[in-house]
Amino acid sequence: MTSQSQGIQQLLQAEKRAKDKLEEAKKSKYLKEHEKIQAEIQLSINLKYCIFFPMIMGSQGNLSTKIEEQTTEKIRDITNSFHKYMENIMKQLLNMVYDIKPEIHPNYRDAV
Repeated sequence: MTSQSQGIQQLLQAEKRAKDKLEEAKKSKYLKEHEKIQAEIQLSINLKYCIFFPMIMGSQGNLSTKIEEQTTEKIRDITNSFHKYMENIMKQLLNMVYDIKPEIHPNYRDAV
């Protein structure tokens, strides 16, 4: 009987070890599947980012290009206007400076 109970105990222990190994294998399998799914999700996110990021930044790039063009045009207009009116303004300013008319200030009182 003892040999039979020892044999049964050995079989039960072997069965328990096999069961433990089977559970570890299942956990490992689930972990591997989970890692695989997680990698696929990350790849999907990266692909979406790579697709949408240039579209968004491209539109901002076009906007900055338009702003630069408008700024350049305005600077050109202001420069042309400056050159166009500079001579007349300088003549008027110099005429005012050279045209000196000495007058006595109305608040001046003659000290007697």
